[in-house]
This record gives sequence, C-alpha cells and structure tokens, in this order.
Amino acid sequence: MDQRELLTLEHYLKEYGQQAEIFSSQLEFLENGRMEAHATIEALHGLLESDDGMVLFQIGAGASMKAKVLEPDKILLNIGSDVIVERSNKEAIEFLKDRITELEASQKKVAETLDRLRSQMNEIAKRIEQGYQQAVQAEHAVQPQPARINKDE
Repeated sequence: MDQRELLTLEHYLKEYGQQAEIFSSQLEFLENGRMEAHATIEALHGLLESDDGMVLFQIGAGASMKAKVLEPDKILLNIGSDVIVERSNKEAIEFLKDRITELEASQKKVAETLDRLRSQMNEIAKRIEQGYQQAVQAEHAVQPQPARINKDE
C-alpha cells in the first residue's frame, strides 16, 4: 500500500468520523424529543386526574409556580411549521403517542446508519493499520545490516 492510498484512507476515516458525530447528535435529539413527549403525556394524564386543576408550572431557570388550569381538556398542539391546533386532552395524548412512534422509527433508522458507518470506519482503520505494518516491514527489509567483523581474522 503506497503513501497516497494511506492518506486517502485517513481522509475517509476522518470524514466518516465527522458523519458519525452528526448521526450521534441526531440520535440524542430524537431521544430528547421522545422523552419530552413521554413526560408531556404523563403531565396530561395528571391534569385530567387533578381535582382542583392546580399544576406546577415551570417558568424557566429552575423556577416554578402553582397555576390553575381553567380548561384542562383543551390542549394547544404545535403540529409543525408553526401551526397550532386545539385538541382535547385525550386527542393530544394520542397525537403524542403517534409522535413517539415516529421518533422511535427515526431513531432506529439513524442507529442502523450509524452502525453501518462505524463498521466501515473499523474496516478502514484495519486497512490503515495493515498499511503501516507493511511500511514498517518494508523499511526493516531495506535497511542494511551492520557488517560483522571477525576478530579471528
């Protein structure tokens, strides 16, 4: 394997590593969305079960306040592209369950792609290692051996 091929393989390995980072970030984003949807479903269930409609409302920076929900069965959902629709609590829960299913399917596809990419990276790394080993062996074969001096002569 020549030097140019080794450099090309190293370049591919670096690019694949960058792609792997992007796919890992996508997986994390999808997982966060899935967890958020689960938490929202729990909150919506809790809202229906609440006797007085009081909830703990997060206002940011770790601060919360108690709030009374006047219409616990009217939920505003952002369905995408800044389109917001009003749905009943149960319809909102079903919408979120469907969203979770979509997120899980996307996670599976991204994870499969990431696995394939990592497999390719491992193959490239093996080829690079073999190339370096060949270069070291070739270097040792070419180096002249020191002349031996026979003291008896």
